[in-house]
Amino acid sequence: QVQLVESGGGLVQAGGSLRLSCAASGRTGSSYVMGWFRQAPGNERKFVAAISWNYGTYYADSVKGRFTISRDNAKNTVYLQMNSLKPEDTAVYFCAATTSLGNEYHYWGQGTQVTVSS
Repeated sequence: QVQLVESGGGLVQAGGSLRLSCAASGRTGSSYVMGWFRQAPGNERKFVAAISWNYGTYYADSVKGRFTISRDNAKNTVYLQMNSLKPEDTAVYFCAATTSLGNEYHYWGQGTQVTVSS
């Protein structure tokens, strides 16, 4: 079992930056693929970014060039640096973990709210 706890959300003006963190505990391992997803009100949850065990990164087109995912395996923590934020980035952001790319994400955090004002 893996427990994930997100932090770092908040209110920011358009053009600003935030860094989200996801601390993992339990049966964690550097081999897990870690991902970030987001869900805006009335919308389905959507993929944002993922990072593999060997630091390969993957991004949704909507955030490429603005968001950066990274991981510190020694701290069991994954980060999402979000720059040039837009109002449409407003959502609850979730951290998730899976055993390999392409597999369903089995472990999810509770989410952290990000609100971008115009």
